[in-house]
Amino acid sequence: MENFNRLRKELVKRLISEGLLRSEKVIKAMLKVPREEFVPKKYRSYAYHDTPLPIGYGQTISAPHMVAIMTEALDPRSGDKVLEIGTGSGYQAAIIAEIVGDEGHVWSIERIRELADFARENLKRTSYIRRVTVIVGDGSKGYRPAAPYDRIIVTAAAPDIPKPLIDQLRIGGRIVVPVGDRYNQRLVIATKVSKDRVKREYGIPCIFVPLIGKYGFRESEEGDF
Repeated sequence: MENFNRLRKELVKRLISEGLLRSEKVIKAMLKVPREEFVPKKYRSYAYHDTPLPIGYGQTISAPHMVAIMTEALDPRSGDKVLEIGTGSGYQAAIIAEIVGDEGHVWSIERIRELADFARENLKRTSYIRRVTVIVGDGSKGYRPAAPYDRIIVTAAAPDIPKPLIDQLRIGGRIVVPVGDRYNQRLVIATKVSKDRVKREYGIPCIFVPLIGKYGFRESEEGDF
């Protein structure tokens, strides 16, 4: 039987030693949230390998190092309202929920209903569901009922930052999104400086599945990824 607590600690220690994980609050969250509870049962033994894993429907759970990098770039704080685009299995939402605490909340949008159900089950089992609301819909449109948000994170690649997400971000808020095409994506970290303007910084090259939706890629383009 796998000793997941030990494997989790070893993975976090390795990410720290490789310079991929530095923030104390992200370290604490990754030490606490059980990744093995957010992967299909047949992949549980690989939960603490630093690699993406299939979760069905052509989607993956991101590699732990990418979760660390994106969460540190997002810099969620206690009490923050956070919008996540691309729930997947719910692991990234759980990491953020651990950081924002009971005073904060995560709204997470997933376009594939079966994955949304899978994520809800995982979040219930790990007791994060009280801090996370999973919504089925077009993530490129955001979620206006809970806007404005302090932080927005997109876990799929978009051709550019979707305008509705900028509109739903509060001034001073931050959005993290992979931008590009199939072969050329970079992590973009943008801060909203006025009603219609964001200041962009560019992070590491990355590869994500496409953001399908009105302000993302068309479903017919998904096969190109």
